[in-house]
Amino acid sequence: MVRILSQTKSASVNPLKSSQPLGAALAFLGIDGAVPLFHGIQGCTSFALVLFVRHFKEAIPLQTTAMDEVTTILGGSDNLEEAILNLKTRTKPKLIGVCTTALVETRGEDCAGDIADIKLKHAEELAGTEIVLANTPDFSGALEEGWAKAVSAMIEGITRHGEQARQSKKIAILPGWHLTVADIEHLREMVESFGLQPVILPDVSGSLDGTVPDHWVPTTYGGTSIEDIRELGAAEHCIAIGEHMRHPAEVLQKMTGVPYVLFESLTGLEGADQFFSLLSAISGESVPASVRRRRAQLQDALLDGHFHFGGKKIAIAAEPDQLYQLATFFTGMGSEVAAAVATTDMSKVLGRVPAASIQIGDLSDLEALAGGADLLVTHSHGRQASQRLGIPLMRVGFPVFDRLGSQHKLSILYQGTRDLVFEVANMFQANRHAPTPEKLDPFRKQETQDGARSSPLTGH
Repeated sequence: MVRILSQTKSASVNPLKSSQPLGAALAFLGIDGAVPLFHGIQGCTSFALVLFVRHFKEAIPLQTTAMDEVTTILGGSDNLEEAILNLKTRTKPKLIGVCTTALVETRGEDCAGDIADIKLKHAEELAGTEIVLANTPDFSGALEEGWAKAVSAMIEGITRHGEQARQSKKIAILPGWHLTVADIEHLREMVESFGLQPVILPDVSGSLDGTVPDHWVPTTYGGTSIEDIRELGAAEHCIAIGEHMRHPAEVLQKMTGVPYVLFESLTGLEGADQFFSLLSAISGESVPASVRRRRAQLQDALLDGHFHFGGKKIAIAAEPDQLYQLATFFTGMGSEVAAAVATTDMSKVLGRVPAASIQIGDLSDLEALAGGADLLVTHSHGRQASQRLGIPLMRVGFPVFDRLGSQHKLSILYQGTRDLVFEVANMFQANRHAPTPEKLDPFRKQETQDGARSSPLTGH
């Protein structure tokens, strides 16, 4: 059984994780006409905004309540009210997603009560705009928890309660934060190929896919509509992807009775097979020929690629669900997870990661554990460790700011797994070193030394 090793350092040397508010804001960015609002000081928002812009290379509508020294002491409810009213007047959003930061959480502010009062006091002014609160303190959890809390909050605050008439072809999909724009687009296409109608919450493929509108839009444009969220209870089934999406799926089931199935990973042949079997069972349709062809292509890629993976040592640092996704992929290909570092120990999926131990820590922990590895797998902040260790870096997760197109990389189902096999195998080939005679024959040096010691020319 995998051992979970707690963090013992009092400081983060090279940070690995991103905060809960950032994860919640990312989820809100997957909603059409939304504006995430950080309730805290300006610095919290500025830091998150820099990471978003560098990763997506897009304009990000992230706002702040801009608390100062006085409001930190006396309370920030007035700032929250002013920010919400200003956003409504200037940008007319369909959704304002309030993400609390460490400041207001440590102070113990009643943000839910404040928002309820604001809604009641300004009911007419705020008509047509949903206000959703996600309690996301920076000092607890990480990006993964923030994303899940925001999705749960949107379901609780917007979706109609009670069981509704089911639409037999409607499927609710709750993707984890680690699915890229390309992953979600591909997911939608595959579900639609069975004649089903997916409603994806959140849908960053509609709002962060790199399209340029013909006029300035102060909110997100594209993504899940508020009406789709409101009618989520009419879905026949719900599919959640990633352990951190279990709670949002449970919230939806409790509120509306919609049953859910959770997939811990859609990367790899087994997970993809189970996913398409489920779609076939729900729709009553056979698996399309195009999907079966992609499966055959993946089988061939697995045969071609496993020669390059066998015996390789991999060092991975990521959020728990992404760590599980990647670790199971590499071990399935015959590699060994020699070092595993996670951001938080709050996820049950860590106990199923195929590694001897998992260190809860940062990228300095990864660097200390990764000696002798053949590949580092983490986000762009791992590039310094890669250079110092002389080990190639595969960039995954968030943020990836020193490469273009990270959001358009596919890594799930048959096609994504095939592309992932090729990408990693090519990295191994590009960084392959010719074996020395000593490596080919470890006894060669010893035999040479023994021969030298017994040679009559040496006088011994």
